Formats: sequence, C-alpha cells, structure tokens
Amino acid sequence: MFPDAPLDPRSARGGNMTVVRTKVGVFCVVMMLNVFVCILMFLSWNKSDKSGHHLVLVPSQGFWQQNVLSKSFWNREQQRLDFIYNPIINSAFSSNSFAMLPHWLNETGPLNPCEPDYRVHTQIKDYNSLPQRFQDFLLYMHCRTFPLLINQPHVCDDTPFLLLAVKSLVPHFDRRQAIRETWGRAGVLANRTVVTVFLLGSTLPTDHFPDLLWLLVHEAALHKDLIQWDYRDTFFNLTLKEVLFLEWFSKHCPKAQYILKGDDDVFVNTLRIVDLLKDLSEVKAKDLFIGDVISNAGPHRNQKLKYFIPESVFEGQYPDYAGGGGYLFSGQLALRLYNISWQVALYPIDDVYTGMCLNKLGLAPEKHTGFRTFDIEEKYRSTPCIYRSLMLVHGRTPQEMLKLWPWIIHPELDCQ
Repeated sequence: MFPDAPLDPRSARGGNMTVVRTKVGVFCVVMMLNVFVCILMFLSWNKSDKSGHHLVLVPSQGFWQQNVLSKSFWNREQQRLDFIYNPIINSAFSSNSFAMLPHWLNETGPLNPCEPDYRVHTQIKDYNSLPQRFQDFLLYMHCRTFPLLINQPHVCDDTPFLLLAVKSLVPHFDRRQAIRETWGRAGVLANRTVVTVFLLGSTLPTDHFPDLLWLLVHEAALHKDLIQWDYRDTFFNLTLKEVLFLEWFSKHCPKAQYILKGDDDVFVNTLRIVDLLKDLSEVKAKDLFIGDVISNAGPHRNQKLKYFIPESVFEGQYPDYAGGGGYLFSGQLALRLYNISWQVALYPIDDVYTGMCLNKLGLAPEKHTGFRTFDIEEKYRSTPCIYRSLMLVHGRTPQEMLKLWPWIIHPELDCQ
C-alpha cells in the first residue's frame, strides 16, 4: 500500500492483521529451519565409522543452494526435480519466503511422460541440428515405464549371494552362451550362490536388426535367464536399461547381497569377486560400489564422438563415476539407487547417470585396480597370471572368454 493512499476503513484492522500474519509466517519458517538443522546434526552425530570418529555426510551443493535457472535443458529439468523433492529447503533459502513459486516450475512436459515432449523444439536452440539419436532421447527422456516381454520372477528364489546382471543385445547369442559356460555359470561357486540374468531391450528393423524373436523365445525357455523389456535397445537407452533393472531388482530380487553389472563383452574373475565379498564387514558392504572410477570428467562437445553432449542439453562437470563396462555394488545400495533415481533426470550416458544417482545419495564410487574397463596393455593380454589378479577386464570375444576361463579355475597354474 502506498503511504499517501487513503485507507479503506474496512481494511484498517486487516492491515494490522496482515503484518501480524507476516511476522508469524517468518517465525514459523525460521523455526522449521532450526528443527531441520537440529535433526541433521543429530543424525550426523550418531553416524560414526569403525574407529569411533563421527562422520558428517554433506549433501550435494544442489540440495542446499537454489541456483539461477540454467540455460541447458537437462540442468533445468534437474533443477525442477530438486525443487519438487526439497520444497522446504528451496522455499526457506529463497530471497522471499512468501513469493509465488517460480514460473519455470510449471513448465512441465505432457501429463503422460511417455508422450513426446514437444517443449524440446523451442527450449533447445539447436535441437533440429542434433543427431537423430539425441532428438529421440530428448523427446522421450521422461518415459520410464515399459512392459516386460520376458521375465524371470523366480530366478532369485534361492537368495543369491552374487547376482550377475549382464547388459546384452538380442543378436548376441554367442556372447551370452560363452558367459554361461565361463564366468557367468549359475549355481554354487566357492560355497556361495551365484545367479546370472541377461538384460535386453527390443531390436527393431529400423535399426537394421534381423527378426530373431523366435530364437530368443527358445533361448529364454531353455536357459531361463533372460529379462527383456519392450523398448528400443540403443546406446542412448542404456540409462533406461539401468533404471528398469533397478526396478526389476527391487521387485524380484531385493535380498541379493551383491550385484556385478557389466557388458556382455567383459571377462570377469568370478572367483576373485566372491573371495573379496565374503570377507566384507556389514559397514563396508552397505555402501559398497567399486569399479574403474573416472574423475574430473565432463561432456564431449565434438559432435563426431560417441559421447557427444551439446551445451544446450547439459552444462557442468560430471561427478565421479565407474566405467559402465562393469562395476560391483551391494544389494542394499541397489534399492537406494532405485528410489533416488526418481529424483535424477535421465541422462543419455548410463554410467554417468549412475554416478549422478550416487552423488545424490552423498556417495561416490570407490576405485579398484582390479577393474579394467579400458582393457590392459596389449603385451599382457596373453599372460595367464594377469587374469588371476584382475576382477574384470573389458573387450573380450566369446572365443577369448573360453580360452581365459581355464586359466582362472585350473589349480595347476602357478602364479606365485
């Protein structure tokens, strides 16, 4: 109200009441903040490591700080999720606690997240010049619901100690069979139950794949280890495979103690994996996530590269992440990753996305020298004892897997 404006006699008392309500509102917000900080301090004080030192888990910066609205599409979508899932924090730290919600919060896509999001045409300035795979990803990046075509709901009835979850493509029959005969052999290994599943999407004629459905149905009936969803299995949809697997795990295999997730062209020393895991303490096992960790990385801006990401889509650096060729984590953490994944916008590079989800949990992957997702030096690739010391190495053909596995299991091989 302007100072010289005449007062309406009907609102004189109402003006005083407005001031009172404003003060009460400010007081309530301050009290809520105090309570929240006290709870956080209490939780962090009661979190201690094995040596008795108290640990304070500091949430990521985005959790605490409401940044200026980004010009990049993915970042804006993530800012929206941060606001939605942290309304008290964001409203309390805004410059005016009683201001209306920011207008961009309402700039959502279609009500059905699996319908094309045509905002991208206007909100991404170079959309029309992006590769087709990128355009497709952006149009449907909010869709996470796809039906299961092939399921194995009872594969974890005998609670596995280790679940081997292998990303594969429909035509890769030879890779899957080589894994079944070597490092992915299901059953009991070193007195621990091991279960293997292969994760598949759908291959389409538009992507120049032949129709192999009849052969896949036979394979599924014979081995009972295939899980397939009805979505287009492409490089940019590997993130979709990640979140769909976590959902499947939460429903059908939530008591598995550990998961090794990798590509169908990695070679895994399963014996060494089991040997590492069986001696872990409960504290170490809870947040376990190890692999070949990549740090201080960011998006490639060269459109000719496989991992190209334009500035119009993403800005900033990547959190630490483990190379997607293969990594090892606990079943407990898998359930938490599934829950937190709803708070992280889908990103077209799956291992980076998993790193983002870990970061959202206040965690980071741990580097282990036994994971070689970028292979080993060529001069060592034919040395049997090298594979005895490794956990996982990327880039092996089915024929090479069948050659390497005896080097792992034959006791007469002396690697002293």
